[in-house]
Amino acid sequence: MAEGLLRCGTLALCGTLVLCGTLVLCGTLVLCGTRLALAAGAVESPTPVPPFRRVDIILPCSYVGEDVRGLHPAFRSSSSEHSATLVLRGISVRDEGNLDDVTEYKVPLEDSGSPSSVVFEASVQSVSIPHAESLLHADCDGEEVNCEISPYSSQQAAEGTCHTSWFMATMQLSGTISIALVLRGPHCDSPQEDKEHHAALHPVLRIPVSKEGTVLTTVEFQSSSQSTSLHVGLGSSVTLDCRFALAPSSSLSSLGWRKQHRGSGQSLFWYQVGSPGPTAQPKVHVDVVELLGSGNASLSLREASVGDEGMYICSVSTLLHQAQHVIQLQVVGPPRVHVIPAVVSFDRDVTATLSCIIDGYYPLDVSVRWTQKTPENADVEVPLSNTGLSSHRRNQDGTYSITSYLSISSDTAQAPATYSCHVSHMALAKPISVSSHLKAPDKTGPENLLGCFIATVIFIVVFVVLRRRAAKPKSEQLLRNSK
Repeated sequence: MAEGLLRCGTLALCGTLVLCGTLVLCGTLVLCGTRLALAAGAVESPTPVPPFRRVDIILPCSYVGEDVRGLHPAFRSSSSEHSATLVLRGISVRDEGNLDDVTEYKVPLEDSGSPSSVVFEASVQSVSIPHAESLLHADCDGEEVNCEISPYSSQQAAEGTCHTSWFMATMQLSGTISIALVLRGPHCDSPQEDKEHHAALHPVLRIPVSKEGTVLTTVEFQSSSQSTSLHVGLGSSVTLDCRFALAPSSSLSSLGWRKQHRGSGQSLFWYQVGSPGPTAQPKVHVDVVELLGSGNASLSLREASVGDEGMYICSVSTLLHQAQHVIQLQVVGPPRVHVIPAVVSFDRDVTATLSCIIDGYYPLDVSVRWTQKTPENADVEVPLSNTGLSSHRRNQDGTYSITSYLSISSDTAQAPATYSCHVSHMALAKPISVSSHLKAPDKTGPENLLGCFIATVIFIVVFVVLRRRAAKPKSEQLLRNSK
């Protein structure tokens, strides 16, 4: 069989090269644009790839003035924070059949005339927007998007006589995905008619707006991270995600990673474009080839220890701007648990102590409880309260240890029984349970031993007497025979 390449618009089968617009019915339908591999009369159809479609993504935001950036929302006044809308124009997303009701954004009349709100239209032709599908379907997926827009200024941009408006838009999707966009406002070197188009100012924010009352911007720089909080096990490796993309008019200047924890900071990685190479701590790595080629600035951390816990800051800089992402890294270590003794037995008027040793866990919080189970109620675990707990002990590697004690008395204990120590910790998917078994008391106490001894002596005496009596008639018979 021959192998043919289908032209666009063709529906065909049977391994024939069919021209555009021709329909050949041979029992099987093959879509145009696919390459047929015909063997023994069979056609292999590849998995169809969803087409792409350009859509507008509309995000409700808040506009925060330059004088209150960085303040907690509780300390902001209504005059310094205004409602805003961010419209990302023409973003390319996969169309999996759920975009039928998506339409082009139109500025509502009430928004264009509202003195307390502002609409930012952002062109994304030069820079791709990460996680676009997640932003588009956030409402349908029950995700929450927090968006904030604020003025952005840099020392280099402010020195010239030409003052272009710059803005920083930060978005966080359900507390995980973090996105930062640097938006460039109206160009100060625009033609005269374009200046007239942007001559109007927002009545309150004094930002140049279009005739429709929107602020026209262009995305010049974006950076993102897939997670703002991570957990890593002791001794494991982890990758802290940080990526960026720049418009052709911008170029990367430097990349830095820092760690902050309990008031102290440490530089982990630093790379300056044009320098011989990066400087990095021994346990971390950033692929410079990936950094310069695809904008992948992710940091790899090997063999995590307690000392690696903290807040990691990825800073991507151009000559004019800088974007940062903060990732909180928490180190976790599951506890090791064992109970001593594993088997216990005692006589009357005796109290035994079981020790549940919990070692090597991090962070500090750990929960311990004891239960008892008897053969009569094999399916019921009865909680116990006669327990004690030592203080936490800090190990040399930064992990913790603690011991829980359980006292059981021969007067109240019912043997046989099983005593279990249950330990819960955030590093465990489910609690660890370790048990000790109480054996029934042996019936070989001092009183029983004395009785056994007396019985043995009596048995020996009786045995000796009976044997002598049995031997006496025989001796008398022998005497008679000798006479």
